[in-house]
Formats: sequence, structure tokens, C-alpha cells
Amino acid sequence: MISYNPLWKTMKNKNITTYALINKYNINPRTINNLKHNKSITMYTLEELCNILDCKPNDIVEFIKDI
Repeated sequence: MISYNPLWKTMKNKNITTYALINKYNINPRTINNLKHNKSITMYTLEELCNILDCKPNDIVEFIKDI
């Protein structure tokens, strides 16, 4: 299972809101919705988020093993 909990923590630490991602950095609102619902995103989007937040992929997404 994919979880974006690290993303929300990273955003909080960097003081970047979802509003800023949409309006300042042109991230599609549908992408934000996918993130909020732990749905998949493209590698391009992951790269963009890493650049915006100046972080690594592990600071955005984590993989949780299904039991």
C-alpha cells in the first residue's frame, strides 16, 4: 500500500500548503486529491514535488507492506 503521510509532514516542516502547491507551483488539484486518498501519482509528479519541497522521494511516499 502507498502512503503519502511523509509528504504531509514534509510540507508542514517546509511551511508549504496544498493551496501553494496548486496556485504557486501549478500542481493539478486532481493530483492533490490523489495524494490525499493515497492513490498513485506519476514519477514526473514525484520529481516535481521533490524539487518544490527540496527533498527525496522517501520524504514524500512510503510503502506499507500488506499483511
